[in-house]
Amino acid sequence: MTITDAPPAPAPDRTAELAALKAHAVAGPDERATERQHAKGKLTARERIGLLLDEGSFHEIEALRRHRATGFGLENKKPYTDGVVTGWGTVDGRTVFVFAHDFRIFGGALGEAHAEKIHKVMDLALAAGAPLVSLNDGAGARIQEGVSALAGYGGIFQRNTRASGVIPQISVMLGPCAGGAAYSPALTDFVFMVRDTSQMFITGPDVVRAVTGEEITQNGLGGADVHAAVSGVAAFAHEDEPTCLEDVRHLLSLLPANNRETPPHEPTGDPAARRTDALGAIVPANPQQAYDIRKVIEEVVDDGDYFEVHPAWATNVVCALARIDGHVTGFVANQPASLAGVLDIHASEKAARFVQFCDAFNIPLVTLVDVPGFLPGVDQEHGGIIRHGAKLLYAYCNATVPRISLVLRKAYGGAYIVMDSRSIGADLALAWPTNEIAVMGAEGAANVIFRREIAAAADPDAMRRQKIKEYTTELMHPYYAAERGLVDDVIDPGETRSVLAGALAMLRPKYADLPSRKHGNPPV
Repeated sequence: MTITDAPPAPAPDRTAELAALKAHAVAGPDERATERQHAKGKLTARERIGLLLDEGSFHEIEALRRHRATGFGLENKKPYTDGVVTGWGTVDGRTVFVFAHDFRIFGGALGEAHAEKIHKVMDLALAAGAPLVSLNDGAGARIQEGVSALAGYGGIFQRNTRASGVIPQISVMLGPCAGGAAYSPALTDFVFMVRDTSQMFITGPDVVRAVTGEEITQNGLGGADVHAAVSGVAAFAHEDEPTCLEDVRHLLSLLPANNRETPPHEPTGDPAARRTDALGAIVPANPQQAYDIRKVIEEVVDDGDYFEVHPAWATNVVCALARIDGHVTGFVANQPASLAGVLDIHASEKAARFVQFCDAFNIPLVTLVDVPGFLPGVDQEHGGIIRHGAKLLYAYCNATVPRISLVLRKAYGGAYIVMDSRSIGADLALAWPTNEIAVMGAEGAANVIFRREIAAAADPDAMRRQKIKEYTTELMHPYYAAERGLVDDVIDPGETRSVLAGALAMLRPKYADLPSRKHGNPPV
């Protein structure tokens, strides 16, 4: 037998080797690291992905990635995944991309290889036209890698911006997020936080103490409730991770995969023509009496089910996603139960952001109007209420999705115009017979217009009452705006759901041709 006829040497069992490497990558650094994570009340990255995605649907990419950095002992510590798990799976059968920081490895800190993995999954999400969910639990940039780590954040920010309005982006904060790392969640569409375990801040308590002398805890500075109720950074705050991730799944069920699709239609047993006679009891005829606008939304939408965004921030306006006749619809509504439903700086910002999101992702808008005006005051004026109010005005004027406004009671002054009035492009302007559309309330208007007559009268109070009645009769009756074509129809409150369902069905094929431009220059 010649040398060329010799049998080949047995090949090493590469399949077994691969299985061992992947098992090691999935297991993570060691059991103690997992125990420490659980002791903090936190799940591991893979446990979180398991709760977010449909069972068995996760496809991981770059599980065997390791960093190439040297110095400061890094050359002796090269764990697989490099501290971030990336890939895709499904939520209710629909594709979703995800990346999850693994706090057990380098504290979830971002290095060059770690960043490149995130860049890859972000690029894939944009190419595939599918939502991206980030599960954040990291200690910021990996200091040992210096500027290379910082550059990794730049790549993430650029991709967040490029994907904005193209695919839904959701950030879930499940641990600390400090410094520049906080800007990626701020660029996404929705931020979820978990109480006690997640924090976001640019400078931590130690730096605040050193610079200003203020004493504050991490949660007091940037905890879930702070960002959900005070800063407005977080749209949702939850008690624990499973509840939080379940709500992320629910939100995804209401959203399209990308800006070229419409949200998924879900048939319902709730008839579109169902009467809403209960609205007459929910909304008092007296315009000075408060009520909860969320009860109106609950009565109108399918099965009373709605998903409120930013429920704890700027509570004088309510923004929510719900379905009418199975079709997802965005609601923007003044809330008379909070600050009488006035518009202020925060309410304008909250509503503007929501309108822009709905417009980007083909979600029609219904605006429920019961607004006495903009909030007066030195703080509001100096804080830029003109500029911030203009954000909401710009958002509505720029929106091309179907838009329906419904005036329930008060609609005064500039706030009426800003709340998607017919004059700024609402496709349909409706009103209840309890509507009061005017420059201002009758009492204020009478005091301005008839101040001389009132002052000169023998009985000023009687004259004031007479002039208020006169102004109301002439300019504030329920059909004044309808007579001038500023309201398309005055409807029976009991027919609200059926009218909205029919109008939304009629407007569903709406197409708007925008002027050619690079982009507008909205007030910021």
